Amino acid sequence: MQGPRPVVLSGPSGAGKSTLLKKLLKDYENVFGFSVSHTTRQPRPGEVNGKDYHFVTREEMQKEIDAGEFIEHAEFSGNMYGTSKGAVQAVQAQNQICVLDIDIQGVKNIKKTDLNPIYISVQPPSIDILEKRLRDRKTETEESLLKRLSAARVDLELSKEPGLFDLVIINDDLEKAYSELKEVLLEEIKKTQESRKS
Repeated sequence: MQGPRPVVLSGPSGAGKSTLLKKLLKDYENVFGFSVSHTTRQPRPGEVNGKDYHFVTREEMQKEIDAGEFIEHAEFSGNMYGTSKGAVQAVQAQNQICVLDIDIQGVKNIKKTDLNPIYISVQPPSIDILEKRLRDRKTETEESLLKRLSAARVDLELSKEPGLFDLVIINDDLEKAYSELKEVLLEEIKKTQESRKS
């Protein structure tokens, strides 16, 4: 795949990936692009098909997975999620750094591909803080909250595997976390900006 190296952002729900991403996208307009994931879950209020996710049926998604069109896919809370090759190529074609927000299963799957991204794990300072963040969102039922917390525990345990990530950010201070993130991406950001000028 041509273009700048993609970035894989991983970490449990509530660790602060979205917040960090929003800052990056704001500070570096047009440098980063988001690969739009596929999912079989129903859209939440305000979500737009093709922008937030490609909302598809399980049959459609399975057919594309079987055809080898996906870099990674996983099942979570009874729904399928995944990243298609086309979604990443669409971003790279615009000479942007493709950002992939992927769970730990997905990270392991991508390790088997030729994508060669920068792997970054964003983690909460503790499970307790994570639980508080998720509760403050008020978007979860108690059952789905407990599912997310148990997934987070597994996620954090698995992410300790040596060499899995190029950088682990403990997000207890947003500005500090953001500067760590920027620092590891600076080289790719510069390359992208340079190639824009040429």
